[in-house]
Amino acid sequence: QVQLVESGGGLVQAGDSLRLSCAASGRSFSSYAMGWFRQAPGKEREFVAGISWSGVFTYYADSVKGRFTISRDSAKNTVYLQMNSLKPEDTAVYYCAASSNGFLRTWHGDAMDYWGKGTLVTVSS
Repeated sequence: QVQLVESGGGLVQAGDSLRLSCAASGRSFSSYAMGWFRQAPGKEREFVAGISWSGVFTYYADSVKGRFTISRDSAKNTVYLQMNSLKPEDTAVYYCAASSNGFLRTWHGDAMDYWGKGTLVTVSS
């Protein structure tokens, strides 16, 4: 069992930066692939960024590539999402998720085994 708790969301202006954190507890965190997903009001949940168990491989949605960076600190059992140059369309609830497939390459919600409760990011224009 893995428990995930997100933090770092808030209200910012367009062009600002935020760093989200996802603290994980439970066994074998370091063997899990970790991802960030988001869901905007009235829209379906979508993949944002993912990182392999080793941290060597990272994956991004086209909409955030070059602006967002995912990283992990296994010593702290924490995954981060650094978000720069935020846009109003980045407004959403951001969810951290874990997959027992540490080599995950196809990032969709059904591939994830555990989810956090989410943290709200609001970007004003």
